[in-house]
Amino acid sequence: MTRPTNEPRPTLQARTRLVQAGRNPSEQFGFVNTPIYRGSTVLYDTVARLESRDSPYTYGTKGTPTIRALETAWTELAGAAGTVLTPSGLAAVSVALLAVLGSGDHLLVTDSAYLPTRTLCDTVLKRFGVTTTYYDPRIGAGIAALIGDRTRAVLVEAPGSQTFEVQDVPTIADAAHERGLCVLMDNTWATPLFFPPHERGVDIAIEAGTKYLAGHSDLLLGLTSANAQFWPRLRETFDAMAICAGPEDVFLALRGLRTLDLRLREAERQGLAVATWLAGRPEVETVLHPALPTHPDHAIWSRDFLGSSGLFSVILKPAPRAAVAAMLDGLQLFGMGYSWGGFESLVVPFDPTAYRTATRWSSVGPALRFQIGFEDVGDLQADLDAGFGRLNAGR
Repeated sequence: MTRPTNEPRPTLQARTRLVQAGRNPSEQFGFVNTPIYRGSTVLYDTVARLESRDSPYTYGTKGTPTIRALETAWTELAGAAGTVLTPSGLAAVSVALLAVLGSGDHLLVTDSAYLPTRTLCDTVLKRFGVTTTYYDPRIGAGIAALIGDRTRAVLVEAPGSQTFEVQDVPTIADAAHERGLCVLMDNTWATPLFFPPHERGVDIAIEAGTKYLAGHSDLLLGLTSANAQFWPRLRETFDAMAICAGPEDVFLALRGLRTLDLRLREAERQGLAVATWLAGRPEVETVLHPALPTHPDHAIWSRDFLGSSGLFSVILKPAPRAAVAAMLDGLQLFGMGYSWGGFESLVVPFDPTAYRTATRWSSVGPALRFQIGFEDVGDLQADLDAGFGRLNAGR
């Protein structure tokens, strides 16, 4: 491949761009992948170049060829003006919010947001003088009524990371932009492959590369991309803080990038198969999966999204806690852990009652969040069937 990595290629399909973007073997002695560059110090051969910092790379915190390769590839995939990499998804959220907020500002955040994001808003941002209002994720155009003179940004997440409400992002973005607000979005569930954020009106898009980009549950990474309007502020904030991702993690994420389309589409297929099966179980009250026609926001999902991932939730019919524990404790193929996007299946119980403030969580039965991996669907169903047997025995 001789084509420069920063040249736009709009005619290529996403799968092709994932293979090609951010790579230039001609600069790496013909080797296919950009190697891992570790380092802090960059040497200059003259005083003039040192003083003017005349070099593609000036210091380790400003980037390396490894980092630039992923930044360039993700910028192309997301349709952004630029991308910065951080050592976790929460760090990506933090850099994004700090880029657009200051003391005395007001922030609007969906009530269905990732819980650590809420914690950041209610602790660090609060100490810095930023006030946060949480809103109903299904508010749509009604967001306009919550915008005040000091409101500077709206943070959306679609779908919600546990309860899977799908927000009307374009409508919210239109209302926010009419008042000059920045629209930020946690787009980890869909990735740019299934929800192109900047095409839908998002100014700054946040992704936990820990999940589907990494794909193997073995690294932490955050990616924050911005459009042309907000890219200078994002880059300035990132450079001022130097919250840098590790080179080995970036290299592994680059490797994961090449198969992201294949893995995400398989996760979609597997997830839908298990979700549909669960929807037919007598122990299940409802399945919270936006791609199912029974989901209340299915029409919005169908309009704005290009696919779904393998993460969804289930509300069981009422059952004692001990019975649910017996069901989960005996599972052989589902691990219990607070992440997703890897090759393995996971399940965790959850109850958002204590941290929903704008809306009320009214589920009567226990709630479970499933991450469906790449095990055989029949084997997963058999494992769950045995689990339901333990659940029923404990009623």
